Amino acid sequence: MKRNTLIAIMLASGALSASAQRISAKHEVIDCGNVLYESPVTAKFELRNKGNDLLIDTVRTSCDCVVADYPKGVISKGDNFVVEVTFDARQLGHFHKEAAIYSNASDEPLYLTMRGVVVDHLTDFTGLYDFTLGSVRTDKNDIEFDDVNLGEKPVQKIHIINSGTESVSPVVMHLPDYLTASVSPETIAPGHAGVATITLNSTKLRSYGLTQSSVYLGMYPGDKVSDDKEISVSAVLLPEFRNMSETQRLNAPVMKLSTETLDLGSFDDKDEKSGTITIENQGKSRLNISSMQMFTSGLKVRLNKSRLDPGESAKLKITAYKKQLKKARSKPRVLMITNDPDKSKVVIHVKVK
Repeated sequence: MKRNTLIAIMLASGALSASAQRISAKHEVIDCGNVLYESPVTAKFELRNKGNDLLIDTVRTSCDCVVADYPKGVISKGDNFVVEVTFDARQLGHFHKEAAIYSNASDEPLYLTMRGVVVDHLTDFTGLYDFTLGSVRTDKNDIEFDDVNLGEKPVQKIHIINSGTESVSPVVMHLPDYLTASVSPETIAPGHAGVATITLNSTKLRSYGLTQSSVYLGMYPGDKVSDDKEISVSAVLLPEFRNMSETQRLNAPVMKLSTETLDLGSFDDKDEKSGTITIENQGKSRLNISSMQMFTSGLKVRLNKSRLDPGESAKLKITAYKKQLKKARSKPRVLMITNDPDKSKVVIHVKVK
């Protein structure tokens, strides 16, 4: 009885071993980005044999427009190998093509996917790649989502060029829950360009006004976070006034500022400079300044009154600090969120040399 049980266990173990996948892929999905019409595109899948001697029987593709090239001989345990999948790109629009590897590694095939968009012409980015992030250059290192209404999902793009000597697979890391990101193409060869797309889900922002965070552009999945790969992200969520009646709007507060650009002149030999802005409520109901935030470090604000009845005024003092502003990555600005439907967001620009 025990002997029969042992045999059964051994047979079951052998069946599990035979069905276990012993091929690992660096990327099972490769995004090819934009592909020119009638210009074949090839995705190179880097794979590794993690089991015993491997023999690929065949690679079947999802249609006749896709062909695969793969090793025909025995692949030893631990060896790396490449399967190339080529799409002929004879149809405009998005494509999603699969190749299935059948081998002695498993009873089930390993599926590889290439995707992208076939276009009738390629539009090159004509801007400048002024910033270095890791081993690539980009057209920006900060993103601002301005004037966002609740429920919107605005998109920002960062153009990337690989100025190095090795291919990279950029990935946007440390994303907060209100941001999603993708990079196309998935792998960028030396001298080639790509685009990182950042999408904001405004329903996940916690409050009206300014929300700031930092994400990082890694050169490959699992790359280390460092300051030289940082991308600053800010979003301004506006209060909801779209459903106000005409009567409510006529009786709303009206905010009037003495200036929305505060010119402090030059620091000269001083460490700080200050200036004052007058705020007045010219409307028919109370003006509430519910939020006051700075886009960058190096500024300090002081408001003597945040609730103004009709006809009342307040003083806003803004102080700029020389040393901190030198390290700032964006222009010095102050953000105010109010209940004035025509000035729900007010940005005060601070000029100082």
